[in-house]
Amino acid sequence: YSVALDGRAIKTPAGLDLILPTERLAGAVADEWNAQGETMDAATMPMFRSAATVIDRVAPQRAEVIQVTLKFGETDLFCYRAKAPEDLIERQSKSWQPWLDWAARALSAEMTVTTGIVPITQPAAAVSALGSALEALGDYQLMGVSAATAAAGSLILGLALGANALAPGEAAALALIDDLYQAERWGDDAEAERNRRRVRSEIDDAARFMELCR
Repeated sequence: YSVALDGRAIKTPAGLDLILPTERLAGAVADEWNAQGETMDAATMPMFRSAATVIDRVAPQRAEVIQVTLKFGETDLFCYRAKAPEDLIERQSKSWQPWLDWAARALSAEMTVTTGIVPITQPAAAVSALGSALEALGDYQLMGVSAATAAAGSLILGLALGANALAPGEAAALALIDDLYQAERWGDDAEAERNRRRVRSEIDDAARFMELCR
């Protein structure tokens, strides 16, 4: 499927044909273009941006995209737990451990958990399993998983979202556990709230993109 603007097919920023895998995605892209005013605002066109990125970058540089995304698995958010206080430790464990269990069960990726922020080396078998999960994705699903992973700092979260095992709202809540805890304990500020809105928006956009591509 493609989208025409005033009778002419839309191109990607690199000048390639915008050929899309589903009619639903093409409809969403058309809606974004129809909503533009006198000047185009790329920030209001997440489906077009994602689709164009697949064509311009993900497809021709697939191996590089997989490697960059896999790096998040090597330092996955879900594997780094607080040393204190006890209520945060409990919240992280209760929220994150089920998804590490899911990764072990569904992806054969048994990850190691640590406390603090000093980097640890994940088991080679786990990293290999995560890499295989990324390799199995089509280019459009890889785009969505990669975007969600970068927003959350967790490849496990990105893959769970991509597998439709996790809803976007829950995914954002998991990614923001530490931020929300700090806001509850010490009070909020405008910059932190802006960051949370960005994370939620990027995860929502990634989830919607993958759904439209199915």
